[in-house]
Amino acid sequence: MIANDPYAELERRFARMSDIGRAAAILNWDRSTMMPDGASQDRADQLATLGVIAHEIISAPEMPELLARAEEGRASLDPWQDANLREMRRSWVHESALPSDLVEARTRACSACELAWRSARKNADFKSLLPTLSEVLTIMRRVGEAKAAALGTSPYDALLDEFEPGGRSARIDVLFTELRGFLPDLLGRVLERQRSQPEPLPLEGPFPVEAQRRLGEELIRRIGFDFHHGRLDVSAHPFTGGTADDVRITTRYDEADFARALMGVLHETGHGLYEAGLPKAWRRQPVGHARGMTLHESQSLLMEMQACRSDAFLAFAAPRMRGAFGKDGPAWTEENIHRLYTRVAPGFIRVDADEVTYPLHIMLRYRLERAMLAGDLALADLPGAWNDGMRELLGIVPPDDSLGCLQDIHWPDGGWGYFPTYTLGALAAAQLFAAARRAHPGLMDAIGQGDFGPLLGWLRTNVHGKGSIATTDEILTGATGAPLDAAAFKAHLESRYLQA
Repeated sequence: MIANDPYAELERRFARMSDIGRAAAILNWDRSTMMPDGASQDRADQLATLGVIAHEIISAPEMPELLARAEEGRASLDPWQDANLREMRRSWVHESALPSDLVEARTRACSACELAWRSARKNADFKSLLPTLSEVLTIMRRVGEAKAAALGTSPYDALLDEFEPGGRSARIDVLFTELRGFLPDLLGRVLERQRSQPEPLPLEGPFPVEAQRRLGEELIRRIGFDFHHGRLDVSAHPFTGGTADDVRITTRYDEADFARALMGVLHETGHGLYEAGLPKAWRRQPVGHARGMTLHESQSLLMEMQACRSDAFLAFAAPRMRGAFGKDGPAWTEENIHRLYTRVAPGFIRVDADEVTYPLHIMLRYRLERAMLAGDLALADLPGAWNDGMRELLGIVPPDDSLGCLQDIHWPDGGWGYFPTYTLGALAAAQLFAAARRAHPGLMDAIGQGDFGPLLGWLRTNVHGKGSIATTDEILTGATGAPLDAAAFKAHLESRYLQA
């Protein structure tokens, strides 16, 4: 088969790797939701072994020849196969840059650190995390250096490329500089406008967890989440995992504030819908994967921020909120709920941040992770640097590290280079939602009736169904008419927070 059809042989091998990766995804989901703590070492062994098996398949000695011979015959491939071959080459470059022992070491170190993070965050004890996080950082530097040599980039850009293919810090710097140019002034104007208006009335709890769960399930069913191919569970940090045919989303509940869990569920549903909408014919091939985390985060933020914090959706959701918790009165009107859900205020927790301040949280993490990887910031000095950055960017300082540098799972879990994609995703979400509204003038009326069919259908056609056949900018240009920029995001913030 290798001699006669090298492309077909590559498809067979990548399908096997996909099966291994999807099995590991379920094991990772279980580790974060249901696995007893005592099983952590056993699970680390399982995940490490699966990672090494997949790595050995893609880094087999004959792979360079297979890829080269398939590329020689690419004129006979259709567009999806041609794009798949391109993505195979990209995957091979990333994986072949790493020796198997480094792949195994990264998996084991991240498994141990993720478990240590749970306890450290709960106890606001950064020092207890230092040993395992130091090991993760050391390994991620090695990974970055190895991939940088293969990709011809900086170590940071090599790690970023794992999450956003073709993503480079030079472009992020330009976009973030543009955001820094208008966000502080916009934030000041929004806060001033809010001070001139009556305070929104608080929603008084408690809100039983079971009632919150039922409300969340009802709303995400209306949005399009398929519980025949997915689950909603609880984890220490909300995430989306599983596979395209078995989507696992999680949230965390607070009986004093149901909005945190509900908006988390809506956010993760955006991720889940993207996964479920990827091209079925290519599920086991690289071209069938999500393009990258910029588009992935655009889908979660489009659902949570653009659609589900709109006055149209909250008019639909408000009576369901009242019914879920048996509440009534002035605080539970759709107008008051909308004001609460679009309230802007600097806060400590990234996942709870409003749209205006959220990019500032990301800019801080981006600055810090680059400094730590480069050796310019000692890991032991992270809490102080974090607090200094919060004071500079948001004017507040967290009272302890659980509300500071311990709040995110990404660095303990090996997600170095991930954070910028959140804000890149916010920019893309604004572009995509504006384009969807242009394509469907009645879109907001439909959302106000709880009908997400027009929006989801447009996303399936213009984003989800594209998989990785094109680059992020190509997909965005095809859907919106322009590559990624900050203009639509700025216009959205001004419209929602200064003109509405």
